[in-house]
Amino acid sequence: MPIDATQRYDDDNIFAKILRSEIPSTKVYEDDHAYAFEDINPQAEIHTLVIPKGRYVSWDDFSAHASAEEIAGFVRAVGEVARMKGLVEPGYRMMANIGAHGGQEVPHLHVHIFGGQPLGPMIAN
Repeated sequence: MPIDATQRYDDDNIFAKILRSEIPSTKVYEDDHAYAFEDINPQAEIHTLVIPKGRYVSWDDFSAHASAEEIAGFVRAVGEVARMKGLVEPGYRMMANIGAHGGQEVPHLHVHIFGGQPLGPMIAN
């Protein structure tokens, strides 16, 4: 169910539980600012999620409240994951859903990295 991107952070959301190791995940990358793991319901040959370690509901919340160090670290982590997966040369898509109209379902900022195949149009007609 889509969420309100302006809601307060919920410490019981699934990604918070993954960060606390309460729910298992297949780790791809981790540093001080970000954690990346394989999506359990992949929508492409490669489908990896990258989340900040901080308590941010959405891209709007993150861009307004995260420190410059957190922002730089998170953006670098997304790029590092794409390079690790060998996606730069063939190309890939990254997507962050924000709020109800964007289809955001988990109230923790996350970026999807899709690749490994041609992905088609950006928005289906």
